[in-house]
Amino acid sequence: MCGIVGVVARSPVNQLLYDGMTVLQHRGQDAAGIVTAEGHSFHMHKGRGLVRDVFRTRDMRNLIGHMGIAHCRYPTAGSASSEAEAQPFYVNSPYGLVLGHNGNLVNSDELRRELFVADRRHVNTGSDTEVLLNVLAHELTDASTGRDRLDPDAIFTAVAGVHRRVKGAYAVVAMIAGHGMLAFRDPHGIRPLIIGRADTDRGVEFLVASESVTLDTLGFKVMRDVAPGEAILVDESGNFHSRQCAEHPELNPCIFEFVYLARPDSVIDGISVYESRRNMGKSLAQKIVAEGLRDQIDVVMPIPDSSRPSALEVATALNKPYREGFIKNRYIGRTFIMPGQEQRKKSVRQKLNAMPIEFQGKNVLLVDDSIVRGTTSREIVQMARESGAKKVFFASAAPPVRFPNVYGIDMPTRGELIAAGRDAAGVAEAIGADAVIYQELDALIDDVRRLNPSIQRFDCSCFDGVYVTGDVSQEYLDEVEAGRSNGESRPETRLSSYQLDLGLSRVD
Repeated sequence: MCGIVGVVARSPVNQLLYDGMTVLQHRGQDAAGIVTAEGHSFHMHKGRGLVRDVFRTRDMRNLIGHMGIAHCRYPTAGSASSEAEAQPFYVNSPYGLVLGHNGNLVNSDELRRELFVADRRHVNTGSDTEVLLNVLAHELTDASTGRDRLDPDAIFTAVAGVHRRVKGAYAVVAMIAGHGMLAFRDPHGIRPLIIGRADTDRGVEFLVASESVTLDTLGFKVMRDVAPGEAILVDESGNFHSRQCAEHPELNPCIFEFVYLARPDSVIDGISVYESRRNMGKSLAQKIVAEGLRDQIDVVMPIPDSSRPSALEVATALNKPYREGFIKNRYIGRTFIMPGQEQRKKSVRQKLNAMPIEFQGKNVLLVDDSIVRGTTSREIVQMARESGAKKVFFASAAPPVRFPNVYGIDMPTRGELIAAGRDAAGVAEAIGADAVIYQELDALIDDVRRLNPSIQRFDCSCFDGVYVTGDVSQEYLDEVEAGRSNGESRPETRLSSYQLDLGLSRVD
């Protein structure tokens, strides 16, 4: 899970990109980067940490230009500790390219070999983004051979070549020096990407981003979601081009975006994240009633923040009081995307503080968006008991997470997933709850799809083990798990953390 932003404007874009990344900070807290374009020169600054920590006034002053892209990262491939793997990535040939992406490639090991043996390209880091960048660079070289200039047709031909070679999930924003901003989405539309425009006195400006909330806060009007397999090109003059570049595109958005990843005020592929979470709460309440627990519950409490819409609907449907039993420290990052189990566990109590007055002598129903590793859930249940709760029931607005996600969410191994090999009673015992209630997958799909019935299928692989791209083998999953057990994000990223850092502040 990462956040990407791209802008072609009529005035300097450095502040727009900074603000856009701040809005998308929930999608990645490990690293951040901005590249702007000034004619044929790129200006780059990136580093590890939150947006506010990576960029200083002097850095912003150096980011000159009316076109740029930005990225905030949390690692699913490569090294979490390597400064060199902050995005965007740059390659000087052909033309000069920079690229950032949200997602995960499942054939990056194979592509890395192809790039070296057949394409004569060197990949310097363990990041699959650098692989994707070099594939695009090679396809641009082939598509522009024999042409007098690089035109939109050649660029879209190159993207079509990327779609044929690359497997997995990817939403991409890139710049081609002297030509414009390019954005495209994988043929399955797994990761989100949306395009907007702003009509100014100087002319039309365009912005592409991971979530619609970026457009809202920066004053852009939504044009539409980028279609699966589609490429968007905005040249330096602000001319807008688009083309479908995949042979068999099909929209299969990741359902976990609606469960947890996206901000509630975003709309993804025509679906309000907030409304989908309200629907999840209504369905979850029906499951609680069906399991005969309604009369045992005294009060309903959310685990802030993403579960609030669901918890409120649960309380309303059960006709039970809704209370805020946990207060969140907003200066602590999301534990789900913190690397390392011990760091996640330690941060729970730094992030949440229980108010005993709401727990003492009560049977409490805690509602969370999901249960992944169980570390946070276990600590929260213990906090509730320490605060005087008689019984603690734990409800998940999502089904049990039992399978690795290989499309850009950091839940890659079954051994780390608390529901793998356990039923609800087993999970309850593991986290110390009196009972655990899970949403049904069919109900979850219906909760989301009813807001846009035109979507026929979602990627639900972390719940059902069905990978919509159809190219995830058991061998690949075994390799991922083997690499994870050795402390690596991906099997093909067993590279030194002392790589040459090519993230220069200026690239000419």
